[in-house]
Amino acid sequence: MLFQSSIRQELARSFGATLVVLVTVVMTMTLIRTLGQASLGNFNPSDVMLVMGYTVLAYMPTILTMSLFIAIIATLSRMYRDSEMVIWFTSGRGLSSLLRPLFRFSWPVLLVVMALALLVLPWSNLRIENMKEQYDRRGDIERIEPGQFQESAGGKRVFFVEKDATGKQSGSNVFIATNEYGKETITSARSGRIKRDGQDRFLMLSNGQRLESATGKTDLKISEFEEYGIKVGMDVAGVSDNTPVNTQATLELLDRLTLPHLAELSWRIGLILAAINFVIIGIAVSSVNPRIGRSGNLFFSLFAFILYYNLLNLGQNWIATGKFSFFGFLMSLHGGALLIGVFWLVKGHNNWYWGTLTRVGLRNLFSRKSLT
Repeated sequence: MLFQSSIRQELARSFGATLVVLVTVVMTMTLIRTLGQASLGNFNPSDVMLVMGYTVLAYMPTILTMSLFIAIIATLSRMYRDSEMVIWFTSGRGLSSLLRPLFRFSWPVLLVVMALALLVLPWSNLRIENMKEQYDRRGDIERIEPGQFQESAGGKRVFFVEKDATGKQSGSNVFIATNEYGKETITSARSGRIKRDGQDRFLMLSNGQRLESATGKTDLKISEFEEYGIKVGMDVAGVSDNTPVNTQATLELLDRLTLPHLAELSWRIGLILAAINFVIIGIAVSSVNPRIGRSGNLFFSLFAFILYYNLLNLGQNWIATGKFSFFGFLMSLHGGALLIGVFWLVKGHNNWYWGTLTRVGLRNLFSRKSLT
């Protein structure tokens, strides 16, 4: 009991500290990227914090798995370095005895990873897509920002207003460039205001000039006006019928097992299986020689984590394109990682060495040949 409780207490401290650091790093990187996307017009600037929160929530299964993996390696490596593992081994405890306390500590984290991967991940992706779509479907008037060139939803108009007077209801020095119906027009006016006629809205321009030319021709028509009206607010992009696969609920994916749905399921299920495998792999790779140090194990563990998740991402693309079957990929990647981790754990538990295993294998091979 003392052995198990001491490990769980140290794991809890290491896991908490690692989780805080990783969440802080991911939030910072996500904030920078979200601000860049908002500056390009992909999101509403007022929704930056919401988008960042949903994005970090979508990354939480990976963050929790990595935090757990690092905590296991850091805790066990420290015990090897301080010769605590030698004491436990001499008292009759083998390396496999670490499985029970580690899984007792890890099972709440694994349940959270499962809930996030199957339930929260598609919901957060759906919220991000909804905010992006709503911002893209704004009317022309809602897109206008004083002092900035803004493109309409359909990409057929470009607006510029130098100064906004009363909450986007009027402005001065208005510029509109339009390319539709085979004509290119440039309209400029000293002032403009919004006029409503039922459900329609019109931009009424005053004291301006209009240049009109046919696309591909050199003829130019110039006209001046005291007042000119343009219908706005109806140029809104239609709702897309193609719902992204990563926003669909897990039950919806199971109802229709197409290749894209199977690929998304492989990612979500893979997040759960990877978290379980990394507990076993963490025990296996944490063995370190106190005289050498533990930096080599940490670098190898980081490389193993990156390689595992890259293969998980590649497998999703392979399944979507039909290059790999769903069950074949799960068995190859996650089953193979489990076998490697278990074999490595058995090797450490029995204190085997690669040279010893090679000599024993060769001895058995030659003894069989001599008998025959």
